[in-house]
Amino acid sequence: MDDNYQTYLTRVAKLAMPENYKTQVQHIHSSPKFKLLPGGGRQAVAFPGYTVIAPPAQDDNQNIDFYQSLHSFQKQLIELSPKDLIVPVPPGSLHITLADLIWESAYNYAQENVEKFDIKLINAISKIFEQYQQAKTASPIEWQILGITVMPRAIGVSLVPKNENAYNQILNLRRAIYQSPDLTALGMEQHYHFTPHITLGYFGEVTPSLERDRLSKTISELNQQLSDYPLKIYQAQLRKFDDMTHYYREQDWAILTF
Repeated sequence: MDDNYQTYLTRVAKLAMPENYKTQVQHIHSSPKFKLLPGGGRQAVAFPGYTVIAPPAQDDNQNIDFYQSLHSFQKQLIELSPKDLIVPVPPGSLHITLADLIWESAYNYAQENVEKFDIKLINAISKIFEQYQQAKTASPIEWQILGITVMPRAIGVSLVPKNENAYNQILNLRRAIYQSPDLTALGMEQHYHFTPHITLGYFGEVTPSLERDRLSKTISELNQQLSDYPLKIYQAQLRKFDDMTHYYREQDWAILTF
């Protein structure tokens, strides 16, 4: 399902083109992953599952400058956007997803209907990581921010690899995950093309009076201020989440080192 390198570059380049923001902001909606509180503000709702990600900002000591810069940009984005439009992702939870696994209703169903589901999933990922580690040729993986990307229910920054090898290493890992008989037996399958990004926030209060043209102009202007710090992907980790604000792991869960 995933694109080859050149097709991927062409596709994501369009996502971050300022002239497309006018169209993209016409289709934004409030994210169901957050609920409106009686006194105002929004709170994350239950949305459990598992994912494979690079270490999130709070656990990443090799990309400190990158995430500090991205957090500053996130604050600026929130400040310049209409009040309550964007529910920010906690700075420590900013991350790049390498492979979605299972979430919400599919996860709840699997937990209820597959004996020892969590243990089987954790063991399957450990096996995949071990096999990949033995087969791979070690080389650094470096990505860069391309630009802001506006999704229907969230906003973030899209990323591009420094070179084709960096892209293919992640693709090979994704193939190992999505073609794993152990994970397939647990009901997991690939749902999306690989579109690496870091979500900065989810859309909250999207009112009929939202000045969408003004918003697209703000996004276009902010797009020029993104930093060029590289993101070094040096690990892939299995992480569990209960909602979209926190991603955690147990100490004995396997880690893949690139």
